[in-house]
Amino acid sequence: MGQGSRVSYFYDQEVGNYTYGYDHCMKPFRIRMAHDIIASYGLDKKMTVLQPPRATAHEMTQFHTDEYIEYLRRVTPEVAEIMPSYNECFLPLLDCPPFDGVYEFCTISAGGSMAGARRINHGEADIVINWAGGLHHAKKGEASGFCYVNDIVLAILELLRYHQRIVYLDIDVHHGDGVEEAFYTTDRVMSVSFHQFGNFFPGTGDVKDVGVERGKYYAVNVPLREGIDDETYEFIFRRVMRDVMETFRPSAVVMQCGTDSLSGDRLGCFNLSMQGHAACVEFMKSFNVPLFCLGGGGYTIRNVARTWAYETAVLLGEKLDPSLPYNDYYDFFGPEYTLDVPASNMTNMNTRQQLEQLCSEIHEHLHCIPHAPSVQMQQVPRDWPGESEESDNLPVTDSD
Repeated sequence: MGQGSRVSYFYDQEVGNYTYGYDHCMKPFRIRMAHDIIASYGLDKKMTVLQPPRATAHEMTQFHTDEYIEYLRRVTPEVAEIMPSYNECFLPLLDCPPFDGVYEFCTISAGGSMAGARRINHGEADIVINWAGGLHHAKKGEASGFCYVNDIVLAILELLRYHQRIVYLDIDVHHGDGVEEAFYTTDRVMSVSFHQFGNFFPGTGDVKDVGVERGKYYAVNVPLREGIDDETYEFIFRRVMRDVMETFRPSAVVMQCGTDSLSGDRLGCFNLSMQGHAACVEFMKSFNVPLFCLGGGGYTIRNVARTWAYETAVLLGEKLDPSLPYNDYYDFFGPEYTLDVPASNMTNMNTRQQLEQLCSEIHEHLHCIPHAPSVQMQQVPRDWPGESEESDNLPVTDSD
């Protein structure tokens, strides 16, 4: 898609107010930091900026169980403390604490992703961005890996009402297990995950995990070792994704842009620069199919903010001055104050021979599926009752 692409960007000013806890790695505040850089460059004037509607419990139970969503709606730190055994059914406490406002936080993330999918469905945008989304570990009936509600699954379910085939692409350092699991038996969603593998959370995503039943060979896993750099990552990413797009021929792509694959992340062990990470976004944009970019992991928050701001510019086709303009969080980016996340000199444990073997194995799996799976034509279901065009087009009135 060229510079004339219509870009919609979802942002809720309240998302940065929530906290998992002082010592927790996940910081929703990073989304506010990214938005502030985006606004300081004037990128918000070059796209449609929308406040997402809050997802309802009814909408979130399109994927999640009624019991789990009702639990999230009621839980507080105090309730969790007096009902520890009940709490353990739904939340792994260390990773997913029952923080104040957890349900409202989930409605923001899920609401933006579902509203973004509807804009693609209705032909209102070519590219959609929701950096508050991308919570790929959440399961049908429980939280996992800092993720409570799987906004990605909800967005894909919305897209499937209008689109025959969807590619889900995940470049977070962690395997996109929750999304893969949700669509493991279908041939209408091809999930593709590039991730660190081997004694690393969540421990899934072997190249041999390819889906089951009707979904066999529609799960593509690219397990990588520590220290992968820009050149090596680009080699395997382009090979695999070109093969996926040519074989599956999706009518939309949902891309989780987790930034814990960047060099210097607090949890991840990859060695990608900001440019290397963004090159993946630019490559997917070049296929000229509707593209929905979501956030995800990323625990060195100044690097997260810089990268998502830069990738917003990439999606808009804009060039940015590497010197950061002054913004509310300028001091976080010292001493260099630049729009850059460089790679380090860490050792790359991925060999060209190993990556060639991975590419070959994945190509063989893709060769087992028809080029474009047939989908029976049927009437598109009506949108959710109460949905109106106005609900998806609430302007952001204040750049926080």
